Amino acid sequence: MNSDSDLQIAGDILEVPHLLQAPREHPATVAEFVGLARSIAVDRAQWEHLVRYDATTRWYHRLRTAPGYEVWLLSWVPGQGSGLHDHGGSSGVLTVLDGELTERTERGKRVLGPGVQRVFAPGYAHEVVNDALEPAVSLHVYFPGLTDMPMHPRSRLHPAARAPIACAALDTYEQVDVVSS
Repeated sequence: MNSDSDLQIAGDILEVPHLLQAPREHPATVAEFVGLARSIAVDRAQWEHLVRYDATTRWYHRLRTAPGYEVWLLSWVPGQGSGLHDHGGSSGVLTVLDGELTERTERGKRVLGPGVQRVFAPGYAHEVVNDALEPAVSLHVYFPGLTDMPMHPRSRLHPAARAPIACAALDTYEQVDVVSS
């Protein structure tokens, strides 16, 4: 007995189900979506056999859909890019699985290698391109599911006076770097 406290727990706390929160069936926070992307990324058996490369267009495959989110697998051959776009009302987590991708925004460009994650808010505009000489594969989690992907004129890639939109970079699952567009 702890003499500093009058509180005592008798028996097994896990036997009191009404005190425990039920585990969530689906992710609901940014951290949980980042964790979902990380868990898929490390489980290559879940996605590697699905990847296809297409020299004429970017290949993509919806890997998972659930209430409030969806997960996409994309491949990029050298030279392929997304064009400058945002994700409408969806937030997202971009994870590079293989190869190297370049992300371009109004603030400049950033090279993303395997394991690097980018977390972005609705309205964050970027262009993703495979500027490397080898193919690349990426995983995209959108929450809510992607319903709109407005394209923007490429001239927006040059710095202009605009309100920043938040984006965080998680470099190989460890370092967090918060940037704005």
